[in-house]
Parts: sequence; structure tokens; C-alpha cells
Amino acid sequence: AFTMTEIEQVGDGTRWEIPNNYSNEMDEDLDGANNSAKLFERSRIKALADEREAVQKKTFCKWVNSHLARVGCRIQDLYVDLRDGKMLIKLLEVLSGERLPKPTKGMMKVHCLENVGKSLGFLREQRVHLENMGSYDIVDGNPRLTLGLIWTIILRFQIQDITVEEADSSETKSAKDALLLWCQMKTAGYNNVNVRNFTTSWKDGLAFNALIHKHRPDLIEYNKLNKSNTMYNLNNSFTVAEKKIVLTRLLDAED
Repeated sequence: AFTMTEIEQVGDGTRWEIPNNYSNEMDEDLDGANNSAKLFERSRIKALADEREAVQKKTFCKWVNSHLARVGCRIQDLYVDLRDGKMLIKLLEVLSGERLPKPTKGMMKVHCLENVGKSLGFLREQRVHLENMGSYDIVDGNPRLTLGLIWTIILRFQIQDITVEEADSSETKSAKDALLLWCQMKTAGYNNVNVRNFTTSWKDGLAFNALIHKHRPDLIEYNKLNKSNTMYNLNNSFTVAEKKIVLTRLLDAED
């Protein structure tokens, strides 16, 4: 039996008998609900992270293939096909225009480590900072570090040299800041376009269409686009860029 306590209700004098452990049970119920909410939130965060990684992997794979195509090569899986270091060497040769040390023959792990080491060594000679990254990480197919390596290569060979000097300032921006500023300058004045970042500002597809229209107004009927028609806007800009401007399609509307 419960140990009972009596509480007199204010007002009508009614007396209630309530178990002493009632508040403890309530606390346990609340703790259980909080734990469930935390578990749900963690699973949701992980799902979003996994989704973002999948998009990055697909996009980076397309980017790598767009350059390897120049030497008649391609990869299928970013985490697998870079492990032996041979495709990595080819990619860096295409991007830099330089000859790297000849790949070591053989498919044993020691040969793969040596080839990846040649690639990373070349990047370090180019003064590329490879934080917490070694040959073993790529040979073992570490997803996070493989994505990090490709992003580092993109920054070095395609974004780093972009510079924009503002008219009212002697300061010269570089890399991502310069690219963002360039996008802001090119899309200024377009209805419903406000480029503030490289994520949410592009979700409705209007910024992509505005960029194309700015340079080729004959290809996009911007005034007929509807902000709420997201999938159409994205597919329209990607298709026009691919077929009319011959830009490799790295993204899908679903991404």
C-alpha cells in the first residue's frame, strides 16, 4: 500500500489523498518524454547529416568525373575508386597541368598508400593545408576525410583564384567570400532573389535562373518564373546551363 498524504483543497474544504510517490512518478514520466524527444532529435540530426553527405558525395563524384573525362577516365564511387591513388594522381594532373610522379604498379595496400602519398605530397608542395589527413584515411575510404580532400582540391584549383575588388574599398576578397559577393552583384535587382549564403538562398531556384539571365537573357524568361514552383525553377536553370551553356550538371533539383 502507498504511504498517503492529505492535501486540503483551497476553496471548498475537500480533502484529497495522494500517494507520496506521485511526484516521483510524474518526474519519471517527464524524464521519459524528454529522453524520447532527445532521441528523436538526435536521429533527425543524423538523418539530415547523412542526407547532406550523400548529396556531397554525388556532387563531388560528378565534379571529379567532369575533369577526368578529359583523359578518358571516370569513377563510380568516390569512397572506393580513389583508394588506390591512381585516379587521384590523374585528377591532380588534369587540374594543375603538371606531371606527378608515375603511379606505383600493384594493388596491395602498400602500393595504394604510396600513390595516395604522392598525391598528398604534391598538394603540400602547392601549399595546400591538409589538416588531420593522411594516406591511410583515403586508402581506408574514410567518408568525411575523402569529402574533405575533394573540397580542399576544389578550393585550391577552382575557387581560390577568384578575387573581387569592391569599388568603395581597397580590400580584396578571396575564395568563398569573393564568389558569394560576385553572386550578390550579379543577382542584385532580381525579384525574390536575396543571396546571403550557398545553401538556403538557392533552394527555390530563382538565384540560379537570375545568374543565367544576367549573362544570357535570351535563355531565361525570368519574369514568368514563380517563386513557389521550386522544382521547375531548379530543373529549368540546370537544364539550360547544361544544354545551352555546356556546363556540367553537378546537382539535381532534389539535392
